[in-house]
Amino acid sequence: LSACGKGQDAGSAQMQGQQQAARVEVMTVSATQAPSVRVLSGRAHAFAIAEIRPQVTGLIQKRLFTEGQQVKDGASLYLIDDREYRAAVDSALADLRGAEASAAAARETSKRFEHLAEINAVSRQDYDEAFATMKRAEAEIGIKQAALSRARIDLERTNVRTPISGQIGRSSVTPGALVTANQAESLARVLQLDPIYIDMTAASSEVLRWKRQVANGEILGNGSSNAVPVRVYLEDDEQYALEGSLEFSEVSVDEAAGTVIVRAVVPNPDGFLLPGMFVKAEFSAGSLESVYLIPQKAVTRTPRGEAAVYIATTDGQAEQRLITLQGAQESNWIVTDGLKDGDRVITSGFQSIRPGVQLAIVEKQASFAAAVDPNEFSEN
Repeated sequence: LSACGKGQDAGSAQMQGQQQAARVEVMTVSATQAPSVRVLSGRAHAFAIAEIRPQVTGLIQKRLFTEGQQVKDGASLYLIDDREYRAAVDSALADLRGAEASAAAARETSKRFEHLAEINAVSRQDYDEAFATMKRAEAEIGIKQAALSRARIDLERTNVRTPISGQIGRSSVTPGALVTANQAESLARVLQLDPIYIDMTAASSEVLRWKRQVANGEILGNGSSNAVPVRVYLEDDEQYALEGSLEFSEVSVDEAAGTVIVRAVVPNPDGFLLPGMFVKAEFSAGSLESVYLIPQKAVTRTPRGEAAVYIATTDGQAEQRLITLQGAQESNWIVTDGLKDGDRVITSGFQSIRPGVQLAIVEKQASFAAAVDPNEFSEN
Protein backbone atom coordinates (compact mmCIF):
# COMPACT_ATOMS: atom_id res chain seq x y z
CA LEU A 1 0.00 0.00 0.00
CA SER A 2 2.85 2.36 0.83
CA ALA A 3 4.52 1.64 -2.48
CA CYS A 4 1.30 2.14 -4.39
CA GLY A 5 0.75 5.48 -2.64
CA LYS A 6 4.19 6.74 -3.63
CA GLY A 7 3.49 5.83 -7.25
CA GLN A 8 0.28 7.82 -7.24
CA ASP A 9 2.07 10.86 -5.74
CA ALA A 10 4.75 10.76 -8.46
CA GLY A 11 2.16 10.55 -11.22
CA SER A 12 0.19 13.44 -9.72
CA ALA A 13 3.31 15.61 -9.57
CA GLN A 14 4.16 14.81 -13.17
CA MET A 15 0.67 15.75 -14.32
CA GLN A 16 0.85 18.99 -12.35
CA GLY A 17 4.15 19.92 -13.99
CA GLN A 18 2.67 19.29 -17.38
CA GLN A 19 -0.28 21.53 -16.54
CA GLN A 20 2.01 24.31 -15.35
CA ALA A 21 4.05 24.36 -18.61
CA ALA A 22 2.37 26.94 -20.90
CA ARG A 23 2.27 25.85 -24.52
CA VAL A 24 3.42 28.72 -26.74
CA GLU A 25 4.63 29.21 -30.30
CA VAL A 26 7.82 31.16 -30.93
CA MET A 27 9.69 32.46 -33.96
CA THR A 28 13.40 33.18 -34.08
CA VAL A 29 14.08 36.65 -35.50
CA SER A 30 17.04 38.01 -37.42
CA ALA A 31 17.83 41.47 -38.77
CA THR A 32 16.72 42.19 -42.31
CA GLN A 33 16.10 45.07 -44.73
CA ALA A 34 12.64 46.53 -45.30
CA PRO A 35 11.43 49.26 -47.67
CA SER A 36 10.59 52.58 -46.05
CA VAL A 37 7.38 53.84 -47.64
CA ARG A 38 5.39 56.93 -46.72
CA VAL A 39 1.60 57.13 -46.94
CA LEU A 40 0.41 60.74 -47.01
CA SER A 41 -2.97 62.36 -47.42
CA GLY A 42 -3.46 64.88 -50.18
CA ARG A 43 -5.76 66.48 -52.72
CA ALA A 44 -5.85 66.48 -56.48
CA HIS A 45 -5.12 69.73 -58.33
CA ALA A 46 -5.32 70.57 -62.03
CA PHE A 47 -2.03 70.38 -63.92
CA ALA A 48 -2.77 73.75 -65.55
CA ILE A 49 -5.57 76.31 -65.18
CA ALA A 50 -6.48 79.05 -67.65
CA GLU A 51 -9.05 81.68 -66.66
CA ILE A 52 -10.54 83.02 -69.86
CA ARG A 53 -10.95 86.82 -69.82
CA PRO A 54 -11.67 89.24 -72.66
CA GLN A 55 -8.86 91.55 -73.75
CA VAL A 56 -11.17 93.93 -75.59
CA THR A 57 -14.51 95.52 -74.74
CA GLY A 58 -17.71 94.62 -76.58
CA LEU A 59 -20.85 92.50 -76.75
CA ILE A 60 -20.64 88.71 -76.84
CA GLN A 61 -22.04 87.56 -80.18
CA LYS A 62 -21.57 83.80 -79.92
CA ARG A 63 -20.41 81.10 -77.54
CA LEU A 64 -18.60 78.43 -79.53
CA PHE A 65 -18.28 75.58 -77.02
CA THR A 66 -20.37 73.22 -74.92
CA GLU A 67 -19.82 73.43 -71.20
CA GLY A 68 -17.75 70.51 -69.91
CA GLN A 69 -16.27 69.55 -73.27
CA GLN A 70 -12.60 69.07 -74.13
CA VAL A 71 -11.05 71.98 -76.02
CA LYS A 72 -7.75 72.19 -77.87
CA ASP A 73 -5.09 74.84 -77.49
CA GLY A 74 -6.05 77.86 -79.63
CA ALA A 75 -9.69 76.83 -80.06
CA SER A 76 -12.24 79.68 -80.35
CA LEU A 77 -14.52 80.03 -77.34
CA TYR A 78 -16.37 83.36 -77.78
CA LEU A 79 -16.90 85.89 -80.55
CA ILE A 80 -17.13 89.57 -79.56
CA ASP A 81 -18.79 92.14 -81.85
CA ASP A 82 -15.87 93.22 -84.08
CA ARG A 83 -17.41 96.00 -86.21
CA GLU A 84 -15.80 98.79 -84.21
CA TYR A 85 -12.42 97.07 -84.34
CA ARG A 86 -12.62 96.48 -88.10
CA ALA A 87 -13.32 100.18 -88.53
CA ALA A 88 -10.29 100.96 -86.36
CA VAL A 89 -8.15 98.76 -88.62
CA ASP A 90 -9.43 100.53 -91.74
CA SER A 91 -8.76 103.93 -90.16
CA ALA A 92 -5.24 102.93 -89.13
CA LEU A 93 -4.57 101.60 -92.62
CA ALA A 94 -5.73 104.87 -94.19
CA ASP A 95 -3.50 106.86 -91.83
CA LEU A 96 -0.56 104.67 -92.80
CA ARG A 97 -1.15 105.25 -96.50
CA GLY A 98 -1.37 109.01 -95.92
CA ALA A 99 1.91 108.92 -93.98
CA GLU A 100 3.56 106.94 -96.77
CA ALA A 101 2.41 109.51 -99.35
CA SER A 102 3.69 112.41 -97.24
CA ALA A 103 7.00 110.62 -96.79
CA ALA A 104 7.32 110.07 -100.54
CA ALA A 105 6.75 113.77 -101.24
CA ALA A 106 9.22 114.74 -98.53
CA ARG A 107 11.88 112.47 -100.02
CA GLU A 108 11.46 114.03 -103.48
CA THR A 109 11.70 117.54 -102.00
CA SER A 110 14.83 116.57 -100.09
CA LYS A 111 16.47 115.19 -103.22
CA ARG A 112 15.71 118.38 -105.20
CA PHE A 113 17.04 120.61 -102.42
CA GLU A 114 20.18 118.50 -102.21
CA HIS A 115 20.87 119.04 -105.93
CA LEU A 116 20.09 122.76 -105.69
CA ALA A 117 22.32 123.15 -102.67
CA GLU A 118 25.24 121.68 -104.62
CA ILE A 119 24.95 124.51 -107.19
CA ASN A 120 24.15 127.09 -104.50
CA ALA A 121 20.62 127.60 -105.86
CA VAL A 122 19.19 127.26 -102.34
CA SER A 123 20.73 127.86 -99.00
CA ARG A 124 22.15 125.08 -96.90
CA GLN A 125 19.53 125.81 -94.25
CA ASP A 126 16.69 125.18 -96.71
CA TYR A 127 18.21 121.83 -97.61
CA ASP A 128 18.60 120.87 -93.95
CA GLU A 129 14.96 121.71 -93.26
CA ALA A 130 13.81 119.63 -96.25
CA PHE A 131 15.93 116.70 -95.07
CA ALA A 132 14.49 116.94 -91.53
CA THR A 133 10.96 117.03 -92.93
CA MET A 134 11.69 113.83 -94.85
CA LYS A 135 12.95 112.09 -91.68
CA ARG A 136 9.87 113.14 -89.72
CA ALA A 137 7.62 111.80 -92.50
CA GLU A 138 9.46 108.46 -92.46
CA ALA A 139 9.16 108.28 -88.66
CA GLU A 140 5.44 108.97 -88.99
CA ILE A 141 5.19 105.87 -91.17
CA GLY A 142 6.56 103.78 -88.28
CA ILE A 143 4.01 105.29 -85.88
CA LYS A 144 1.15 104.56 -88.25
CA GLN A 145 2.40 101.00 -88.81
CA ALA A 146 2.44 100.40 -85.04
CA ALA A 147 -1.10 101.81 -84.75
CA LEU A 148 -2.25 99.49 -87.53
CA SER A 149 -0.63 96.49 -85.81
CA ARG A 150 -2.35 97.39 -82.53
CA ALA A 151 -5.72 97.73 -84.29
CA ARG A 152 -5.26 94.34 -85.93
CA ILE A 153 -4.35 92.77 -82.56
CA ASP A 154 -7.52 94.19 -81.00
CA LEU A 155 -9.52 92.83 -83.94
CA GLU A 156 -7.96 89.41 -83.46
CA ARG A 157 -8.81 89.51 -79.75
CA THR A 158 -12.51 89.73 -80.55
CA ASN A 159 -12.13 85.98 -81.18
CA VAL A 160 -11.51 84.74 -77.62
CA ARG A 161 -9.36 81.58 -77.67
CA THR A 162 -8.08 79.13 -75.06
CA PRO A 163 -4.33 79.20 -74.38
CA ILE A 164 -4.22 75.54 -73.22
CA SER A 165 -5.88 72.23 -73.99
CA GLY A 166 -8.19 70.81 -71.37
CA GLN A 167 -11.74 70.59 -70.08
CA ILE A 168 -13.75 73.80 -70.05
CA GLY A 169 -16.17 74.51 -67.25
CA ARG A 170 -19.28 76.62 -66.86
CA SER A 171 -19.67 79.80 -68.87
CA SER A 172 -20.39 82.91 -66.80
CA VAL A 173 -21.81 84.90 -69.73
CA THR A 174 -24.32 84.41 -72.52
CA PRO A 175 -24.56 85.98 -76.00
CA GLY A 176 -25.51 89.65 -75.71
CA ALA A 177 -23.56 90.24 -72.49
CA LEU A 178 -21.24 93.24 -72.36
CA VAL A 179 -17.68 92.37 -71.40
CA THR A 180 -14.77 94.69 -70.76
CA ALA A 181 -11.08 94.34 -71.38
CA ASN A 182 -9.23 92.45 -68.58
CA GLN A 183 -12.29 92.36 -66.34
CA ALA A 184 -12.01 90.72 -62.90
CA GLU A 185 -14.61 88.03 -63.58
CA SER A 186 -13.51 85.28 -65.92
CA LEU A 187 -15.76 84.12 -68.76
CA ALA A 188 -14.88 80.45 -68.14
CA ARG A 189 -12.06 78.25 -66.88
CA VAL A 190 -10.12 75.59 -68.76
CA LEU A 191 -8.51 72.86 -66.64
CA GLN A 192 -5.81 70.51 -67.89
CA LEU A 193 -6.51 67.25 -66.03
CA ASP A 194 -4.15 64.86 -67.80
CA PRO A 195 -1.78 64.52 -66.06
CA ILE A 196 -3.01 65.76 -62.68
CA TYR A 197 -1.16 66.93 -59.56
CA ILE A 198 -1.50 65.24 -56.17
CA ASP A 199 -0.33 67.59 -53.40
CA MET A 200 0.40 65.67 -50.20
CA THR A 201 0.93 67.24 -46.79
CA ALA A 202 3.64 65.93 -44.48
CA ALA A 203 4.46 67.18 -41.01
CA SER A 204 7.78 68.99 -40.89
CA SER A 205 8.78 66.80 -37.92
CA GLU A 206 8.23 63.69 -40.03
CA VAL A 207 10.38 65.11 -42.85
CA LEU A 208 13.06 65.99 -40.30
CA ARG A 209 13.01 62.45 -38.88
CA TRP A 210 13.20 61.03 -42.38
CA LYS A 211 16.26 63.18 -43.22
CA ARG A 212 17.93 62.25 -39.92
CA GLN A 213 17.44 58.55 -40.62
CA VAL A 214 18.97 58.99 -44.07
CA ALA A 215 21.95 60.87 -42.56
CA ASN A 216 22.47 58.14 -39.94
CA GLY A 217 22.35 55.38 -42.51
CA GLU A 218 19.12 53.91 -41.09
CA ILE A 219 17.42 54.60 -44.42
CA LEU A 220 19.18 54.00 -47.71
CA GLY A 221 18.06 56.45 -50.39
CA ASN A 222 16.77 55.31 -53.78
CA GLY A 223 18.35 57.92 -56.03
CA SER A 224 16.62 60.80 -57.77
CA SER A 225 13.19 61.66 -56.35
CA ASN A 226 11.89 62.14 -59.90
CA ALA A 227 12.13 58.36 -60.42
CA VAL A 228 10.13 57.44 -57.32
CA PRO A 229 6.78 55.78 -58.22
CA VAL A 230 3.64 56.92 -56.41
CA ARG A 231 0.57 54.77 -55.82
CA VAL A 232 -2.73 56.59 -55.31
CA TYR A 233 -5.64 55.35 -53.17
CA LEU A 234 -9.12 56.85 -53.53
CA GLU A 235 -11.46 57.90 -50.75
CA ASP A 236 -12.91 54.37 -50.59
CA ASP A 237 -9.34 52.96 -50.18
CA GLU A 238 -9.42 51.44 -53.67
CA GLN A 239 -6.10 51.75 -55.49
CA TYR A 240 -6.08 53.92 -58.61
CA ALA A 241 -5.09 51.93 -61.69
CA LEU A 242 -2.20 54.14 -62.86
CA GLU A 243 1.00 54.99 -60.99
CA GLY A 244 2.41 58.49 -60.86
CA SER A 245 5.84 59.83 -60.00
CA LEU A 246 7.19 62.13 -57.35
CA GLU A 247 7.65 65.65 -58.75
CA PHE A 248 9.18 67.75 -55.97
CA SER A 249 9.14 68.58 -52.27
CA GLU A 250 8.41 72.11 -51.07
CA VAL A 251 11.55 73.98 -50.04
CA SER A 252 9.94 75.80 -47.12
CA VAL A 253 7.70 74.95 -44.17
CA ASP A 254 4.22 76.40 -43.78
CA GLU A 255 4.64 78.49 -40.63
CA ALA A 256 0.95 78.33 -39.72
CA ALA A 257 0.48 74.57 -40.08
CA GLY A 258 4.03 73.30 -39.69
CA THR A 259 3.76 71.16 -42.82
CA VAL A 260 5.63 70.57 -46.05
CA ILE A 261 4.00 69.95 -49.46
CA VAL A 262 5.12 66.93 -51.47
CA ARG A 263 3.81 66.90 -55.06
CA ALA A 264 3.26 63.94 -57.40
CA VAL A 265 2.21 63.86 -61.06
CA VAL A 266 -0.29 61.14 -61.96
CA PRO A 267 -1.60 60.19 -65.44
CA ASN A 268 -5.33 60.83 -65.77
CA PRO A 269 -6.30 60.00 -69.38
CA ASP A 270 -9.95 59.26 -68.59
CA GLY A 271 -10.43 62.27 -66.31
CA PHE A 272 -11.32 59.97 -63.42
CA LEU A 273 -9.42 62.08 -60.88
CA LEU A 274 -10.95 65.53 -60.43
CA PRO A 275 -9.51 68.64 -58.77
CA GLY A 276 -10.36 68.76 -55.09
CA MET A 277 -10.60 64.98 -54.62
CA PHE A 278 -9.20 63.72 -51.32
CA VAL A 279 -6.76 60.84 -51.86
CA LYS A 280 -3.92 59.00 -50.17
CA ALA A 281 -0.59 58.53 -51.90
CA GLU A 282 2.12 56.01 -51.12
CA PHE A 283 5.72 56.38 -52.26
CA SER A 284 9.07 54.83 -51.46
CA ALA A 285 11.50 56.68 -49.20
CA GLY A 286 14.40 54.26 -49.47
CA SER A 287 14.90 51.18 -47.29
CA LEU A 288 15.26 50.59 -43.55
CA GLU A 289 18.38 48.75 -42.49
CA SER A 290 18.77 46.19 -39.63
CA VAL A 291 15.10 45.93 -38.68
CA TYR A 292 13.00 42.99 -37.53
CA LEU A 293 9.67 41.79 -38.87
CA ILE A 294 7.30 40.14 -36.39
CA PRO A 295 3.58 39.29 -36.55
CA GLN A 296 1.32 42.04 -35.28
CA LYS A 297 -0.44 39.54 -33.03
CA ALA A 298 2.85 39.05 -31.12
CA VAL A 299 2.88 42.68 -29.91
CA THR A 300 1.17 43.68 -26.69
CA ARG A 301 0.83 47.00 -24.87
CA THR A 302 1.98 47.89 -21.38
CA PRO A 303 -0.28 49.90 -19.04
CA ARG A 304 1.64 52.97 -20.23
CA GLY A 305 0.80 52.16 -23.85
CA GLU A 306 4.33 51.05 -24.80
CA ALA A 307 4.76 48.30 -27.39
CA ALA A 308 6.19 45.06 -26.00
CA VAL A 309 6.74 41.40 -26.86
CA TYR A 310 7.39 38.26 -24.82
CA ILE A 311 10.71 36.52 -25.38
CA ALA A 312 11.33 32.85 -24.57
CA THR A 313 14.62 32.77 -22.64
CA THR A 314 17.19 29.99 -22.87
CA ASP A 315 15.92 28.44 -19.63
CA GLY A 316 12.35 28.26 -20.96
CA GLN A 317 10.93 31.28 -19.14
CA ALA A 318 8.96 34.23 -20.57
CA GLU A 319 10.52 37.70 -20.52
CA GLN A 320 8.73 40.90 -21.52
CA ARG A 321 10.74 43.21 -23.79
CA LEU A 322 9.88 46.79 -24.82
CA ILE A 323 10.27 47.46 -28.56
CA THR A 324 10.12 50.41 -30.98
CA LEU A 325 7.78 50.15 -33.96
CA GLN A 326 8.52 51.94 -37.22
CA GLY A 327 5.74 50.82 -39.51
CA ALA A 328 3.59 47.93 -40.70
CA GLN A 329 3.54 45.55 -43.64
CA GLU A 330 0.36 43.50 -44.02
CA SER A 331 0.20 41.46 -40.76
CA ASN A 332 3.77 42.26 -39.65
CA TRP A 333 5.24 45.09 -37.56
CA ILE A 334 8.57 46.70 -38.40
CA VAL A 335 10.72 46.76 -35.23
CA THR A 336 13.75 49.05 -35.13
CA ASP A 337 14.80 48.66 -31.50
CA GLY A 338 14.37 46.18 -28.63
CA LEU A 339 15.25 42.94 -30.41
CA LYS A 340 18.48 41.20 -31.40
CA ASP A 341 19.39 38.32 -33.66
CA GLY A 342 18.39 34.96 -32.25
CA ASP A 343 15.62 36.22 -29.97
CA ARG A 344 12.68 33.81 -29.79
CA VAL A 345 9.52 35.94 -29.93
CA ILE A 346 6.37 34.34 -28.55
CA THR A 347 3.62 34.60 -31.18
CA SER A 348 0.73 32.76 -29.47
CA GLY A 349 -0.35 31.47 -26.07
CA PHE A 350 -0.18 34.78 -24.18
CA GLN A 351 -3.18 33.93 -22.03
CA SER A 352 -1.25 31.00 -20.50
CA ILE A 353 1.89 32.97 -19.64
CA ARG A 354 2.41 33.61 -15.92
CA PRO A 355 5.49 34.60 -13.95
CA GLY A 356 7.48 31.48 -13.01
CA VAL A 357 5.54 29.18 -15.32
CA GLN A 358 7.65 26.91 -17.49
CA LEU A 359 7.06 27.18 -21.23
CA ALA A 360 6.32 24.35 -23.59
CA ILE A 361 7.84 25.85 -26.74
CA VAL A 362 6.79 25.09 -30.31
CA GLU A 363 9.20 26.56 -32.87
CA LYS A 364 7.65 27.99 -36.04
CA GLN A 365 9.00 26.49 -39.22
CA ALA A 366 9.10 29.59 -41.48
CA SER A 367 10.38 33.08 -40.75
CA PHE A 368 8.06 36.00 -41.38
CA ALA A 369 11.03 38.03 -42.60
CA ALA A 370 11.44 35.75 -45.61
CA ALA A 371 7.97 36.49 -46.95
CA VAL A 372 8.13 40.25 -47.16
CA ASP A 373 6.86 41.91 -50.29
CA PRO A 374 8.51 45.38 -50.45
CA ASN A 375 5.70 46.73 -52.64
CA GLU A 376 3.11 46.03 -49.94
CA PHE A 377 4.83 47.91 -47.09
CA SER A 378 3.17 51.01 -45.66
CA GLU A 379 4.34 53.52 -43.09
CA ASN A 380 2.37 53.49 -39.84
